[in-house]
Amino acid sequence: MIPALLFGAGTGAGLWLLLTWTLPPAPTLSDRLAQVGSRPPATPIAAAADAAWVRRWGRVFAPGLRMLGLPGTKIEADLRVTGRGVDTHLASKALPAIAGLLAPWLLGALLALGGLSLDVEAPLLAGLLLAALGFLTPDLDVRAKATRLRRESRDALSAFLDLVGITLAGGAGIEAALGDAAAVGAGPAFDKIRRALHAAQLTRTTPWNTLRQLGEEFDITELAELAASISLSGTEGARVRASLAAKAQALRTHQITDAESDAQAATERMALPVTLLFLGFLGFIAYPAVIQVLNGL
Repeated sequence: MIPALLFGAGTGAGLWLLLTWTLPPAPTLSDRLAQVGSRPPATPIAAAADAAWVRRWGRVFAPGLRMLGLPGTKIEADLRVTGRGVDTHLASKALPAIAGLLAPWLLGALLALGGLSLDVEAPLLAGLLLAALGFLTPDLDVRAKATRLRRESRDALSAFLDLVGITLAGGAGIEAALGDAAAVGAGPAFDKIRRALHAAQLTRTTPWNTLRQLGEEFDITELAELAASISLSGTEGARVRASLAAKAQALRTHQITDAESDAQAATERMALPVTLLFLGFLGFIAYPAVIQVLNGL
């Protein structure tokens, strides 16, 4: 009874996904009125493109998963940091889940052709476990990559602040200092800053607004704080060179703290293999004596 119910639920979910792909639900009147009355959203600075295979096959699963509220605001921010499209991420969640669900049954069919038979419960439980693992693994991978890229962006931001401070000390204006400092640096973080400054030139807006937007898109609070400090110089004429130097020093202190915590975590992880090796060595030494005692009994 339980396998039949699960098969029926899986078939219904698959048909529902196909139906939402072929016949997407029409928006309600309130949604239409909200779209008419609201301002158009700002063009995102971060470029996230979908893979070619997603444009062909992955969009089958995207509408149904979006209706479930996936991928979530936090994962969307992580996807913008990594440069992966939302449809690509949803497809990378759905396809491994389906493959993990069907793989035990295909293995069971091959074993049945060889004359071996398995119970229904074993492929069912293995399929559900593999499906859950395949569905959650892309989220964990994106989160780990986004954390690493945010840390690298904070490290590059401290160097960017130093360059801006040096250019300001030379008598340049705030906008010229931002452009010159971004042009000197290299790496993904400086590429994103240059893209934000270029977007400010194209849209004829202030560079601190695009930097604030970039910090909100990437969920980097230090970049948004930098934009707030620079805006004081651009709008009210405040001298922010000392403030930028203090922020750069704080970022370097935070970077040192993170490096020390990573080193301590690595040291703690090394304690387990050393302990197991020590226990194995003790067992190797004590084995002859234990065997002699047992044989004497």
